[in-house]
Amino acid sequence: MNTDSFHFKVGMFECIAVSDGTLTYSDPVRTLFANAPKEQLAQVLPAYSIQLEQWSEWVSPFICLVIRTAEHCVLLDTGVGTIDFAPKAGKLVQNLQAVGIQPADIDTVILTHGHPDHIGGITDVAGKVVFANARHVMWQAEWEFWSSEAGLAFDEFDAKHARRKLSPLAGRLDLINREIEIVPGIHAVLAAGHTPGHMALAVVSASEELLYVGDAFGHPIHLEHPDWNILYDYQPELAVQSRRQLCNRAVAGQARVLAFHFDFPGLGYIRQQQSEWKWQPM
Repeated sequence: MNTDSFHFKVGMFECIAVSDGTLTYSDPVRTLFANAPKEQLAQVLPAYSIQLEQWSEWVSPFICLVIRTAEHCVLLDTGVGTIDFAPKAGKLVQNLQAVGIQPADIDTVILTHGHPDHIGGITDVAGKVVFANARHVMWQAEWEFWSSEAGLAFDEFDAKHARRKLSPLAGRLDLINREIEIVPGIHAVLAAGHTPGHMALAVVSASEELLYVGDAFGHPIHLEHPDWNILYDYQPELAVQSRRQLCNRAVAGQARVLAFHFDFPGLGYIRQQQSEWKWQPM
């Protein structure tokens, strides 16, 4: 499979999952399952061809999404951009161009949250806004958090990075504080917990729905065990609640799901099996 882009449709919308590349994490157990009981995790991992004691690295994809509607060309998240700690990432623009999309073609950029791998591509190495013709959209509580002393205290690097990336958007950043339809067919869904203003997006066209869930889930095991938190979940209990709500919504609406960190192209379904949810990749 081409791991740079993947074309699919949601109703009448043309969609493209676009890779920004990958990043290797050296402590996957702590990163993905910070509070998971080791014995229980050791029993779950073999179903994913992983042995706990041998699991020393996790190669995480970064998967952004382009949606072409009748009126708009929308980008969900911007990847990590060019940064020293991610030499195999920062490929979003070249992968967009490979499918015939120039940065100037994007008229709306929706940011699920303020972590570096989602907002790093807002500006280039010179500090210029990459998607210069686009209205950018973020949840208001997210912007306020990374602009606050609380955000700085929680993660100084991420807060300073967010301030540096978001400040050039003055005059072109719309902050929302309720679950509105951002453009026709693309709806904001609050999924707070990973960060205070983390949001998912519901893409709806011709009775079909796709949920773009950002970082609500880091691994398919989070469907089976939504109470196992990601290390970077700022509000762990709220993150668990959001995971459960998104699972229920996806199952009830038979929606496809795209998860930013799942194996490329990150697309699949959440299935209910007795008291558990399971990931069914496409």
